[in-house]
Amino acid sequence: MKYLDQQEKWPGLCSVGMVEAEREVGGVVSRDRRYYLCSVSSVGEFAHAARGHWGIENGMHWVLNVAFREDHNRTRADHSAHNFAILRHIALNLLKSERRVKVGVKGKRLNCGWNHGYLFKVLLGPSPI
Repeated sequence: MKYLDQQEKWPGLCSVGMVEAEREVGGVVSRDRRYYLCSVSSVGEFAHAARGHWGIENGMHWVLNVAFREDHNRTRADHSAHNFAILRHIALNLLKSERRVKVGVKGKRLNCGWNHGYLFKVLLGPSPI
């Protein structure tokens, strides 16, 4: 590993991992390889970390699609798609951090549209007390 980290920019680097993923959509099979620089030394730890990362990633995509209909977004000009994705992630984080109302992200989003007082509470974030 010293060969990969000659400038010592990755403290704790122990291994390099690779995940091969295969998925089938509509009868079409696609394969993907992802490479990781790791601070874990066992295959079990690496597999657990990689699955955990993609579980979070897939869960977040599902919430963005349900609450924000992200898959239906048609912004294409210049950097608009990327900029709107950033705004949706910020909104998702703000809505998830708001814990006064016990409803899902989609319900909180609707509530923000109906109630400007609630919208400002979400935008200001959790109270420090």
